[in-house]
Amino acid sequence: MWEAYRKKKQHILIGIMSGTSLDGVDAAMVRIDTNTSGSIDQIELLGFEYIPYSVELKERLISLCSVEHARLDDLVIANYGISEWYVSAVENLLKSTGIERAAVEAISMHGQTVWHAPDQVPFPVPDGQTLVKATLQIGEAAVVRERTGIPVIGNLRARDMAAGGEGAPLAPYLDLIVFRSQHVGRIVQNIGGIGNATVIPAGAHTNECYAFDTGPGNMVMDTLVREETNGQLQYDTGGEIAAKGHVNDELVESFYKNDDYYEKVPPKSTGREVYGSAFAARFRDEGRKRGLTFEDIIASATALTAMTIVRSYQRFVFPIHKIGDVIVAGGGAHNKTLLAMMRKSLAPDCQLHTSENFGIPDDAREAIAFAVMGHESLMGRPSNLPAVTGAARPVILGQITL
Repeated sequence: MWEAYRKKKQHILIGIMSGTSLDGVDAAMVRIDTNTSGSIDQIELLGFEYIPYSVELKERLISLCSVEHARLDDLVIANYGISEWYVSAVENLLKSTGIERAAVEAISMHGQTVWHAPDQVPFPVPDGQTLVKATLQIGEAAVVRERTGIPVIGNLRARDMAAGGEGAPLAPYLDLIVFRSQHVGRIVQNIGGIGNATVIPAGAHTNECYAFDTGPGNMVMDTLVREETNGQLQYDTGGEIAAKGHVNDELVESFYKNDDYYEKVPPKSTGREVYGSAFAARFRDEGRKRGLTFEDIIASATALTAMTIVRSYQRFVFPIHKIGDVIVAGGGAHNKTLLAMMRKSLAPDCQLHTSENFGIPDDAREAIAFAVMGHESLMGRPSNLPAVTGAARPVILGQITL
C-alpha cells in the first residue's frame, strides 16, 4: 500500500509528542510536499493542538519514571491508558482543522518516555553476556489505530538504539531541513524537560550536523515549583518566580562541577532518571541549607539550566564552529528569565531567537519533527542522523500498525 503513498506529491500526517517534562500532549497536522525525486520540498503546519495532562495522570507518570516507586501493573495499564490522550489530540486536530479523516495518511507518535538508558549495561545471552542500550516509550499504537482508523507509526527511537545509537535526539532531522543556512552557523536549542542542542554549521551537509542533550531543561524548575505549591502551579510561568529571586552562584557551580555528564563528549543523551525528582530534592535541600528562599532556589535552578546550555556550547561548539544564531524551541522558549540568562552569557555577535521567529511555533517543533520522520519511514528512507545519535549507520525508524 505504501507504493501508492510514495508516488504522491503531497501528504498529510499527524505527529504526536509527549516529552520528558510530562506536561501534556502536542499534536501537529503537517502537509509535506515532495518533488519529482521524492525529496521533501516544503513542510507546512496545518494545525496544532496541546492537551495538558491532568494532575492525576502526571503523578502516575512521575511514579513510573522512578525505580523506587514504579509498579509493573501500573506501567502496563498506563501503556494503554495514555493512548486515549493521543486519540483525543488527534480528534481535536481533525475538528479544529476541518480536514477529513480519510485525508490523513498516518499518525507518527513518539510515546511517553518513562526510562531512557543509553549507557550500555551487561545482560545475559545464550553464549554469555552482551552490553545493552535501552529506552522505553509507553503508548500503545494499536489503540490509536483502532480509535482513529488511521495507520500509526510508533516506537521510533528503538531502531537507532539497535544500530548502536543513543536513540536521541531525533528532532535534528527536522532542524536540518528547516533551519540550515548557507551563510550562518546555527544552534537549535530545545528546552523541554531535558535540554538538547542541534548544531548546524553554515552550509552544513547531513554528516556535519551534530546534536546532544545539554542536561536539565525545565525538569528541575518544574519539579521544584510543583512540590512547593502542592501542585497548584506546574511550572514557573514566564520565569516570573525566578525573576523575584537571587541566584546563588556557589550552589549552581557546585551542581555543575560535581556532575560528570557535562564533561562527557557528544553524542550523549540523558533524561528524567538522572535529573528527576531525586535530583530536584537534592538541589532544594542544598538551597535551604544556604538559607535561600523559594524564589532564590527557582532562580538558581533556572541559572543551572542556562549555565549547562551555554557552557556546553563553549566546550563542544564554539571552538569548532562560528555560530551566529541560537534558536530556542520548546516550553523553555516562554521563560523570559531563562532566555535573559542565556543571552547574557552569549557573545554579542551570537543572536538569541525563538523558533517562532522562523515560522515554527515554539511548542510544535518536536511534533512536526515526528510527523516528518513518519513520512520518511513510509518513503522507505532513514531519518536518524548517525553524526547526532552515534548510530553505526542510517536506519529507517519506527514500527507500522496497520
